[in-house]
Amino acid sequence: MYHKKQKQILPLLLLAIAVLFQVSCTKQEPSDLSSESIIPKPVSVVSTGAYFSLKPNTVIYVTGESPELLGIGHYLAEKLRPSTGYSLNVKSTADNPGKGSIILSLEGTSAAAANSEGYELHITAKQLRLTAATHAGLFRGVQTIRQLLPARIEMTERQQGPWKIATGTISDYPEYSHRGAMLDVARHFFGIDDVRRFIDFLAYYKMNSLHLHLSDDQGWRIEIKSWPNLTLHGSTTEVGGGSGGFFTQEQYRAIVEYAGENYITVIPEIDMPGHTNAALASYPELNCDGKATELYTGIEVGFSSFCIHKEITYKFIDDVIREISEMTPGPYFHIGGDESHATKLSDYIPFVERVQEIATSHGKQCIGWDEIANAKLKPGSIAQNWANPKNAGKAVAQGAKILMSPANKAYIDMKYDKTTKYGLQWAGFVEVDVSYNWDPATLVPGVGREDIVGVEAPLWTENITNIKEIEYMVFPRLAGIAEIGWTPAESRKWEEYRTRLGRHGERFDAMDINYYKSPLVDWTGLDE
Repeated sequence: MYHKKQKQILPLLLLAIAVLFQVSCTKQEPSDLSSESIIPKPVSVVSTGAYFSLKPNTVIYVTGESPELLGIGHYLAEKLRPSTGYSLNVKSTADNPGKGSIILSLEGTSAAAANSEGYELHITAKQLRLTAATHAGLFRGVQTIRQLLPARIEMTERQQGPWKIATGTISDYPEYSHRGAMLDVARHFFGIDDVRRFIDFLAYYKMNSLHLHLSDDQGWRIEIKSWPNLTLHGSTTEVGGGSGGFFTQEQYRAIVEYAGENYITVIPEIDMPGHTNAALASYPELNCDGKATELYTGIEVGFSSFCIHKEITYKFIDDVIREISEMTPGPYFHIGGDESHATKLSDYIPFVERVQEIATSHGKQCIGWDEIANAKLKPGSIAQNWANPKNAGKAVAQGAKILMSPANKAYIDMKYDKTTKYGLQWAGFVEVDVSYNWDPATLVPGVGREDIVGVEAPLWTENITNIKEIEYMVFPRLAGIAEIGWTPAESRKWEEYRTRLGRHGERFDAMDINYYKSPLVDWTGLDE
């Protein structure tokens, strides 16, 4: 009898030992949410040491039925489905969902939520809850969720899990309201797919503005129905003599719509009175001698100018601003104003003042390069500081705000060093540390935090010809400019940032981004 009982107990004992062994082998190390490499760095992170796991049965719930809220839920699901292979259904609910759920909720009960782009993440082993007071805030928080998952989450083919997120609380909101980048599609033309990819980059790092440089000496890139020769003739070349191109109004609307879906405001720029040769070649009446200029494919600047004293010039500008403004719901129109060397200052000043009036008549606030501060600025106009700090001071003295884009810090078309194949160097080399180590609020004497709306990273394209070259110049510097705009200066330290940035090498690899592997950063790639 004893031996029979012993034989019955032995298998159960062995099974118990096996279960205990398995549990001990799979015991997880404590997590540390505060050590995650989130860019931009959040305002506040508190860790609780456990993990939330994305599982095949995870459901994304939104608390409400608005199409916009559901759209953000579907956006998150679409970003996570390819690599996980999970269905990640999106459902609306007014109840508290069960274990393993992701919940997106509009709430305005915290300091972070009080900011129009602020959000809070509450992550436990049972649930991940993202709250914000606005849809834009929820969208910014979704980017943090993406960055908390392993870098493989950004790949377009199914990958091996597990998909774990460290638990804790993140409370986050931006330092500046305006954080963006400029893409020059005039020197070389880039089509709608390239612009959408550029928008994806901005969204990932919580930027909210896309400045499109739509006209220059080398090409006119936007269809204007009342002046058709701008695209029939003025769009047909680019730097080096390529075929150029332009956006139809339908294509431009599609760009604006896609940007809006990513909570990014499009700022169209028509540069004037200089940088206007493509328009002058298309319509001879815009020239003082009534003769059309030749199309231009070089990169020198400062030789072109509208005829300031002709009324047809202002009829032209009014039509252009009207048509573009009707397609652009954002509050801004960029009037250029830089490097107008062929325009006398006595002509430049009344021109800028009149163009501001035209833009205002179409419901837009003007942004212009810092030279516009030589004119009287209308209330609400913004001077974009790029070259001359004295102009920024003149603008502030008039009560205007400043958008910070110092060429020697923020121009992401500058070479990293002397070995860089692409880009220019007239503003000096801009390595990754140089583009990160500056504070907008202390850069220009007399221009303080209260005078600044934000930061922008311009990418000029004199010798940038395709999306892979764009990626190389943009990354990794875009991430640093984004952090300058989002994270308080006292929380930013280069030595700490370079570690977080290095870990984003895996994400660049996962997104198939061609990036510059700065020797100042210890990079971690997917294959390492």
